[in-house]
Amino acid sequence: HIELAKPVYHPGFIKKVKKVLEIVCHNCSKVLADRSDAEFLQAVNTRDPKVRFNRVWNICKKKTRCENETKEVKNDDGEYSLGMKQAPVNHGGCGNIQPRVRHKALQLIAKYEASGEDGVKKKEEPQITPEMAHNILRRISDDDLRDMGLNLEYARPEWMIVTVLPVPPPPVRPSISMDGTGQGLRNEDDLTYKLGDIIRANSNVKQAIREGSPAHIAQDFEQLLQYHVAT
Repeated sequence: HIELAKPVYHPGFIKKVKKVLEIVCHNCSKVLADRSDAEFLQAVNTRDPKVRFNRVWNICKKKTRCENETKEVKNDDGEYSLGMKQAPVNHGGCGNIQPRVRHKALQLIAKYEASGEDGVKKKEEPQITPEMAHNILRRISDDDLRDMGLNLEYARPEWMIVTVLPVPPPPVRPSISMDGTGQGLRNEDDLTYKLGDIIRANSNVKQAIREGSPAHIAQDFEQLLQYHVAT
């Protein structure tokens, strides 16, 4: 296998990663809704994990903030229950504003609307690097993963980002004869060439990190590595 210097997005899972990033807080990795929300409670009680994931995603993607206030729980009539007073529910979030996540080719972009000092709203669109996404996904608690309908043993979200690339053995990528006779010149298979490209791109990223290269140069090498792994 090849241990990658920086994580990269898997082209087959990038849309799923985007959805998970819309469900959880980008700062504390908590799910943006909680069980005090009747709609969310109904969604997490869905038996089919796939349907549960989509229902939770539909509720959480509308949230713009990771709530940190304590909520009073209302009864079915919308009134605060007297006598049988339930303990107020604390979502325990961090209060951070959540961005809108956009998918563009092999990149994920966070769209923020930040208010400047003069009160004018400025739009910020920082890139969510695979490393940032991996750190967010890795911190999601087991309870939240169950609520989202993900399997703790076989489908942890951080595994959808490539950190180690398996290398197929030579029989899977045999050298091929140039003239088609099986006798003359032999050449490497396409897969072997691609692995060579990945190894070269990976060593460039490692070198950039080691030498403390400027951020834009390191970013270019990371994008090249992302491209080679994806193709």
